[in-house]
Amino acid sequence: MDTASFIRALPKAELHLHIEGTLEPEMMFELAERNGVDLPFATVDDVRAAYEFSDLQSFLDIYYQGAAVLVTEQDFYDLMFVYLERAAADGVRRAEIFFDPQTHTERGIGFPVFMDGFTRAIDDARDRWGISADLILCFLRHLPGEAAIETWHQAVPYADRIIGVGLDSGEVGNPPERFAEAYRLAGDAGLHAVAHAGEEGPPAYIIGALDTLGAERIDHGVRCSDDPELVERLAADRIPLTMCPLSNVKLRVFDRLEDHNLKDLLDRGVLVTINSDDPAYFGGYVLSNYLAIAEALDLNRDDLVTLARNSIEATFLTAPEKAGLLAEIDAVAAGG
Repeated sequence: MDTASFIRALPKAELHLHIEGTLEPEMMFELAERNGVDLPFATVDDVRAAYEFSDLQSFLDIYYQGAAVLVTEQDFYDLMFVYLERAAADGVRRAEIFFDPQTHTERGIGFPVFMDGFTRAIDDARDRWGISADLILCFLRHLPGEAAIETWHQAVPYADRIIGVGLDSGEVGNPPERFAEAYRLAGDAGLHAVAHAGEEGPPAYIIGALDTLGAERIDHGVRCSDDPELVERLAADRIPLTMCPLSNVKLRVFDRLEDHNLKDLLDRGVLVTINSDDPAYFGGYVLSNYLAIAEALDLNRDDLVTLARNSIEATFLTAPEKAGLLAEIDAVAAGG
């Protein structure tokens, strides 16, 4: 079995995926025409040419612009369904998916529109391909903490359709502590907590996310290497890092994949996972991320099995559900 087939065969979870970041240029134009939205691009090639980013903010500027084409419940359904079809084809068996309600409510698109579209697609994809998926509501950290609290109150009627809350958007200058109250409210409602930290921000943001927000997973977390004591803590406490290799290079977090610290952290016992982040913008879904980092860092099959196992262990599935998928991984490893 070649490497791509082996990786595809391994049951995997994707834990760092922004559904708005799966909006391919072709769908962007299709939805713009459907909804009468003017785009600042003439062709699909123009859109792809704009996907050369100097940093996180240069990406976010285009990301929010593209989201403007999402208007109706059917738009959100189509976006989710197409992603889940592609993820299932890559061997993803579980997806815990970020969405950004403030990106839509600020445009006058209410919770019923996107929540009904997303959840209907999740149900249909489960029936079609057997892929399990749930939603994580992300607060936009470039907006005030009070805006996150207001968003949480808007989300309360839909809390039974959400498994957790997260924190994304521009990291530098936006520390996690500003969002403590929104996280407290979500925690009181029984939701899990994750947070982007240590992508462009310092290790202190990772510590703040853990200690102030109660984050159970850290999204990205690459800057933890700047603090050896933090690395030891992450390894000892089995706190997952949801790493996104192609994203990190596209946004200049690392100049080359060969410079990525994923293998070093894996060898030091940190529970690292591989994910695609915003694949329409960064040039690769989860299988492409596995293949690219495996080649760049010379990962062997034992490493790949460990990464797949890590992804399942890091989910919010029940213990029996995890055990079933881990047993499947072991079977593929034994036969591969």
